Amino acid sequence: MILKHDLLLFDLDGTLSDPSEGIWRCFNHSLSHYGYPTLRRDEIDSCIGPPLDESFARLTGERDVSQLHDMVATYRERYSDAGYAENVLYDGVTETLQALSERSVPMAVCTSKRRDFALRILQRFGLDGYFAFVDGGDVGIQKWQQIQALRQEGTVSDKTLMIGDRDVDLEAASRNGLVGGAVLWGFGSREELRGGRPDYWFDAPREWLTLRMSAEALHGC
Repeated sequence: MILKHDLLLFDLDGTLSDPSEGIWRCFNHSLSHYGYPTLRRDEIDSCIGPPLDESFARLTGERDVSQLHDMVATYRERYSDAGYAENVLYDGVTETLQALSERSVPMAVCTSKRRDFALRILQRFGLDGYFAFVDGGDVGIQKWQQIQALRQEGTVSDKTLMIGDRDVDLEAASRNGLVGGAVLWGFGSREELRGGRPDYWFDAPREWLTLRMSAEALHGC
């Protein structure tokens, strides 16, 4: 069966951009501040995608909510100053998004990252104009809840394709009746992504150009 979509809904970290350098430095900034061991560079991948408070709880064993919120706030101090600017785009993302935009393909972003940070990253690379909206998360909010809210608003539908690099992206889509697509250049392993039962696998951004869109979506109806 050939699927036709009304919207391409992209994750940000690990899908459009590689945030690992900034995230690594910001985690270590916060962990060091509160007296915890810092992470090696190769230990950061599991922290990219899930909400920050969940990652800090897993790394430190801390369960006090207010302490976790303090850790997140300290992380974000550095992220706001420098971390967001340490993102780099994956090869082919800019060209592919431009080509999709020229075809009038509706696109949006749904990220666990706070919306203002996501916008700063997209603006830094000149990508913000390609997206109809940018939905961001925050402490205590799961991605499936973000998409649930979008679904309830009628902003996304069962024809929307969620494209991401972690199982949380695919599970959030599936839980809300969306279609899921997995990218293989991000931070989720193929085994992890397989658990989310994606309808699509993408080896490179240019493969997004092969997706079929509904006539209504392309004509803005």
